[in-house]
Amino acid sequence: MAEEKEIKKKTPPKKAVEKTAAKKPAAKKAPAKKKPSGKTVTVTQIGSPIGRPKDQRATLIGLGLNKMHRTCELEDTPSVRGMIEKVKHLVRIVDAA
Repeated sequence: MAEEKEIKKKTPPKKAVEKTAAKKPAAKKAPAKKKPSGKTVTVTQIGSPIGRPKDQRATLIGLGLNKMHRTCELEDTPSVRGMIEKVKHLVRIVDAA
């Protein structure tokens, strides 16, 4: 009554399938920075976002400001003007042509 144990053969590890260049997705390039055309506005952050609502912090980041005394030159558009108006107590505005 000797029980015969089935010996499971180990399957060899699967070989890595070589990927061809055609199967790889194309590398995405970072978009080129747009140069401001026409009127511009220079904005400098002079106030800290600490203790401010999240929407004001997000607006500063949207303007390209995330640290004190950073300066960013932006196009003078109604949307940028609205963002500046929202955080006008935290930024200094200098109109530039």
